Amino acid sequence: MPYQWDFSFLWQYHRLIAVGAAYTIGFTILTAVAGLALGGVIAIARLGNRKLLAAPLVALVEIFRCTPVLVQLVWCYYALPIVTHIELSPSAAAFITLTLYGGAFYAEIIRGGIVSIEKGQWDAGRALGLRTFGVLRHVILPQALKRMLPPLVNQTVLQLKNTSLLSVLAVPDLLYQGQLITSATYRPLETYTMIAALYFIILFPLTRFADRIEKSLAE
Repeated sequence: MPYQWDFSFLWQYHRLIAVGAAYTIGFTILTAVAGLALGGVIAIARLGNRKLLAAPLVALVEIFRCTPVLVQLVWCYYALPIVTHIELSPSAAAFITLTLYGGAFYAEIIRGGIVSIEKGQWDAGRALGLRTFGVLRHVILPQALKRMLPPLVNQTVLQLKNTSLLSVLAVPDLLYQGQLITSATYRPLETYTMIAALYFIILFPLTRFADRIEKSLAE
């Protein structure tokens, strides 16, 4: 007997779905902003000549780049409180993990963008009487930003996708709410189809924005 699709029951759970969407978008915005700030600090610090400072930052970046986000989330929530003796809520552990994970990738994107600018631009800035920070701010970053924007947007898209892993910590994001609805209705096909459609609706404008940036920079 063919499966009978029925999406009508989902309306009675619209508040749960709205809360899940709010958590998903909220975590994406918060961790993207915090990750960008952290990544910028790490990138600039690594560009300096202080090896004692750069070494631990490289280690931090590589740890978060080379381990799965799911493992990081579980470790931060269960193991970090044992190490630090500070209890973390699921939301706090999720925020810390996604910020550090995103910050590691943002740092490499920002550092790569700055390094890609020709060394002659630094010399030109200094010839104008600017100090190192002034050259970075007024000469290097405006040029590097054009090269950094597409990968930064793409990384933000990945940040949003990674929020789907927060359900393992019982953070009420879209996927977690979908699990609750499925357990109550035993209709996983309709529920997860709806969840997938919502992720697409949220993500598609971001991916199109990234494509437009790449095309405009290529012209």
